[in-house]
Amino acid sequence: MKRIGLTGNIGCGKSTVGRIFSELGAYVFDADRIIHSFYMKDHPVRDEVVKAFGKGILDEEGNVDRRKLADVVFGDERKLKKLEEITHRALYEYLEEEFSRLPEDAVAVVEASLLIEKGTYRNYDKTVVVYAPYEVCKERALRRGFSEEDFERRWRKQMPIEEKVKFADFVIDNSDGIERTRKQVEEVFRRIKEDPSTTPP
Repeated sequence: MKRIGLTGNIGCGKSTVGRIFSELGAYVFDADRIIHSFYMKDHPVRDEVVKAFGKGILDEEGNVDRRKLADVVFGDERKLKKLEEITHRALYEYLEEEFSRLPEDAVAVVEASLLIEKGTYRNYDKTVVVYAPYEVCKERALRRGFSEEDFERRWRKQMPIEEKVKFADFVIDNSDGIERTRKQVEEVFRRIKEDPSTTPP
């Protein structure tokens, strides 16, 4: 099995690229979406998060309200680190369990925002970085409903995209139309499938 890390900054289009990988036959895992599923009522990770940060982060249904949680942790490095310890440990356990079910010739793509910043890109055979310039990313994020303040706060938490691409085995430029992006993803997927260095001995 080939393990591929897919990353990029907020608004760059990681999910778009992940969807194309999925259409091509890869098994795609969205780390943010998986972590969000942990925040639902009765999930043990949710209980651990509430124990760490209090019931003030819950919505009326008893699920973790991600905006309330973000307000609590983003201004406090210690709290953010604690949240990441809880959620990332659970994420890695979940992914390992999922990987164990995949066929030997599978290409597993994990889409995650802080792959480079946290150093976890080293856990993957190849790293794909999705690139788009700041103004394009900001415009997309605002269209998706982010406030300008929220976008800037999240952007500052991430490594500059120009630095991030230096860690990439493959760069997908997603700044100019879906068809151009699709062609790049198809080429990268072909090269990953054919690359003997990502094939188990």
